[in-house]
Amino acid sequence: MNPLNRREFLKGSAALMSLASFGLLGMDFKDREGPLKVALIGTGWYGKSDLFRLIQVADVEVVGLCDVDSKQLADAGNLVASRQKSGKVPVLYEDYKELLAKEKPEYVLIGSPDHWHALMAIDAVKSGAHVYLQKPISVDVIEGEAILAAARKYDRKVQIGTQRRSTPHLVKAKQEIIDSGKLGKISHAEVCCYYHMRNRNHPEVMPVPENLNYELWAGPAPMLPYRGILHRGWRAFMEYGNGIVGDMCVHMLDAVRWMLDLGWPVQVTSSGGIYVDKASISNISDTQTAIFEFNELNVIWQHRTWGNPVDKDYPWAFKIYGEKGMLAGSPMRADFYPVGKEEPIHYDVLLEKEQYPEDVTEKDIEIHAAPATRAQMKDWLQAIDTNSLPVADVLQGHISTVACILANMSMDLGGRALRYDPKTRIVIGDEEATALLRRPYRDGYVHPEPDQI
Repeated sequence: MNPLNRREFLKGSAALMSLASFGLLGMDFKDREGPLKVALIGTGWYGKSDLFRLIQVADVEVVGLCDVDSKQLADAGNLVASRQKSGKVPVLYEDYKELLAKEKPEYVLIGSPDHWHALMAIDAVKSGAHVYLQKPISVDVIEGEAILAAARKYDRKVQIGTQRRSTPHLVKAKQEIIDSGKLGKISHAEVCCYYHMRNRNHPEVMPVPENLNYELWAGPAPMLPYRGILHRGWRAFMEYGNGIVGDMCVHMLDAVRWMLDLGWPVQVTSSGGIYVDKASISNISDTQTAIFEFNELNVIWQHRTWGNPVDKDYPWAFKIYGEKGMLAGSPMRADFYPVGKEEPIHYDVLLEKEQYPEDVTEKDIEIHAAPATRAQMKDWLQAIDTNSLPVADVLQGHISTVACILANMSMDLGGRALRYDPKTRIVIGDEEATALLRRPYRDGYVHPEPDQI
């Protein structure tokens, strides 16, 4: 059976145009016996969203779901049963290792909190599965090196959820503006986020609910007092992620790197802190600037979780500056502003409501991002089928993740410049920073090492 459900895959002329832009029309996919055996680890908001996008573009049987919240897990099981062709409720697991061992999925989606990404991704790859891993790929640098080592050693395709690389209007803007040379020499870029997304609450410590295995939720990270704000609220704590930089900058920095074919930054510097909201329990910065230096090009990041955005049309975005103009891009739009009298060019977000009407009623969906995620899933399957690297290959996700981790490290170290060498896996000339490339794991958990995969 064809791995991509062609009837669903080719709905309408808009879908055909979208597919053509990604080079997926007319491809010869290998025949398969039966649907893809898929599992999801982490059944929260974006884990389910990623899974539903895959179900829309491939012949899938979801064989297992895993979550440490039994209520969320049961609800996800019923939702998946209503969305997948078989109508079956997947087998539900609290322990992802048990899921991998018993169900032996061929494809694993990981939507857990960031502090679990590395261990889950490595174990899934070792089990023989190809992996779709949400960004950032890790919470420390050496975790990311270990994921990369595992993917290469076991020859598994690991696609990262940096779906700006598959956002239709940005793909078109890259082709028509960047690749065609309309910007001329490019020597500066800016990336930003001005969303008021930092948790400003100060809830009291409370008992852990019976439906949550909080010990297992914390896993290798510190187990902070429970305050009832885990679902999405964990992003307020550096113990479980890398703040706004790790969550939002990774997307836009990665988009610029993809647009301009940039590799590792030469060095990273950053400054910032908690300047405005000093009352909440959140310990991530509310104000931060970072400089990612490449050869003859700097990418400047800024976030504020307070005040107004610099540009109301681009509150979370990138802007790429060349001698002949500027290209602005976001998940919602893109605009080319040329120098001189040439007319600007505008690109609208592509919505696929007619092809995928279920998008309209799906709870909490980012409907503007759904086409990008569908394209990212198609690209992942194509890479597996053709034994090529996907557009958001683990190496690309690793570079963008590490750059953001280094920004936070630089801020914590007083703003000094950090130069990471991926060959030696050290920060050049900085033993103190090198020691921060690994976070300590809680007792009972072993930090993965790339040389021991």
